[in-house]
Amino acid sequence: MRSLRPSRPRTWQAGILASAALTATTLLAAPAHADPGPQPPASSSCDPAVDTVYFDATAQVTPVVTDFLAINITEGSTGQRTESLTRIDSVSTTVNQSQQISASLGGLFARVKMKVGFSVSSSTSSTTSTTVTNTWSFNQPGYYGLYRGTRRVDGQYVKYVCAQTGSTTGIWVNAVKGGVGTYTTYENPEIGTVVRNCVPEPAGSVRRVAQDRLGVC
Repeated sequence: MRSLRPSRPRTWQAGILASAALTATTLLAAPAHADPGPQPPASSSCDPAVDTVYFDATAQVTPVVTDFLAINITEGSTGQRTESLTRIDSVSTTVNQSQQISASLGGLFARVKMKVGFSVSSSTSSTTSTTVTNTWSFNQPGYYGLYRGTRRVDGQYVKYVCAQTGSTTGIWVNAVKGGVGTYTTYENPEIGTVVRNCVPEPAGSVRRVAQDRLGVC
């Protein structure tokens, strides 16, 4: 059973950490133009016994609400309700617009995780694979938004492999067709509730996107 006071999702702490959460989210959602693009290895030479593969990537974070339901709770209608959310958007893990993700791309998603500071999907997956139906407990009247959402990450990447030229020498060779590839992935989705009021959720957060769907206070 989920209690639907206008509270933070399970991955956030309430109250004293709100300011820190806002700062962190703002940094993660920095505009893509601040990123110079995926970079090649610092040196053209490599050791085939040590340097097998090299990845670099850009990363732009966008909060997305994938499933949503607005519901008005009046005096006398509080209590438990079972509700199903409506799908309004979706995110899939793709590389070069393909949803077939091979194990050889694990290094790419490890690099993306390092850049954004949170775990992302590294295999074939989509938010459309499941639906959301929960029993919700409404303790106070209000205009609520029930949501599932995620942080989508988009960017470009490069992959270099070390081509052996001698017993202990090699050169980095670009292994991406066209030189630069593209990818999309996402964070493990969160399920939460927001309420329409005059206290906005942190800018750049999934909760803010959900709250904005309820309209102005």
